[in-house]
Amino acid sequence: MTVSCSSSASSPSALPSPAPSGGGRPERPCVTELRLSAFAGHRRARFPLGPLTLLAGPSGCGKTTALRAYEALARLGGGAAVGEVFSDPVACVPDRARPDAQRRRGFRIGCTADGPEGPVRLDVAIQVEPQLRIVGERLSTDGLVLLQTALRDPSRRTVQAAWHTAGSAPVTRAPLPDDRLATALLPLRVAGKTDGQRRVLATAEQMVVALRSVFACDPRPGRMRVPVPAGSGRLLGGCGNLADVLWRTRAECARRHTQLVAAVRAGCVGPVTDLFAEPLADGAVQALLDRGDGVRTRLGRLGDGELRYLALALVLFTGPGVLEVDPAGEVPAAMQTLTVLADNLDRALDPRQRTELLGLAARMCDRGHIRLVGAVSDASWAAGVAGVTVVHLDP
Repeated sequence: MTVSCSSSASSPSALPSPAPSGGGRPERPCVTELRLSAFAGHRRARFPLGPLTLLAGPSGCGKTTALRAYEALARLGGGAAVGEVFSDPVACVPDRARPDAQRRRGFRIGCTADGPEGPVRLDVAIQVEPQLRIVGERLSTDGLVLLQTALRDPSRRTVQAAWHTAGSAPVTRAPLPDDRLATALLPLRVAGKTDGQRRVLATAEQMVVALRSVFACDPRPGRMRVPVPAGSGRLLGGCGNLADVLWRTRAECARRHTQLVAAVRAGCVGPVTDLFAEPLADGAVQALLDRGDGVRTRLGRLGDGELRYLALALVLFTGPGVLEVDPAGEVPAAMQTLTVLADNLDRALDPRQRTELLGLAARMCDRGHIRLVGAVSDASWAAGVAGVTVVHLDP
């Protein structure tokens, strides 16, 4: 598998980035590169990521695999155990990988997060056989290793961690659990008394904030056609509870709802004057389009492309508070970025819908509070759209 990259940003030599701070660094931490050193069908693969990135290539080239690896890193960054993140870890082991003398096999993934602390690299080695565990982790910046872990005793469910201190001792060593990302645990273990400790804390927090607030979205039209029970009003990845979310968002933010209606009008057939939800006698909620002159159309009557377009537009207009994500609650919203992972982004969309959706995504991503990584089979239709980074994957 080979990877090449092109960008429609104004400066072709550099990827687009969130609004920089006074020092030229992004104010909002964000993932700017995904690395799959050895993961499923990928080896030594690097994916540069801008605010709006399309992974393009034929079926079987690994687009979905890359998105799953990104989501896995995000969940690990949020503190999830490795067993919760990888339900089928054997499928992540590289093709034709052979066990070593100790019958061990695994995979390696990583990423780079840019932000106020500059580019920070995270590389993780995960053993799948004979036991699923994180056996190695490295957090580094500017060539300096700030955190490193290694499995010393396979009989213990811990790894030996060493992090930069730069005090009376150059490093601090301690055992950490082998089922969770050490980077996510550091803020609970480091006191921040020395300059070195404070630097470790700042880079670890930058990585965790960059990885958190990821929403994997693949709208399923079949689930969106029927009324749904009233619930939390937080959109699920399959968007089957879209009616429940519309019931909430229409009342909470009139400005965003007006923008959503305008976007839906541009991507749906026929007139659209409003989009809303109404309760039914059995307590369920159904969504409708107001066509004007008293004519209403249930969402169940819309085509698959219209429903997918509507759901993706809603995702782009909303934030973590409306989506089923796990934001970093201890970090101000103004410092966070929501990253949307959209597999088969253009599935069922006609040329007009995908052009409208891409233009909407480019405008929203340019503001810096949202990023989008989408997978498509062919990205030729995105040529010339400013701010779009296209990563071409070949089998």
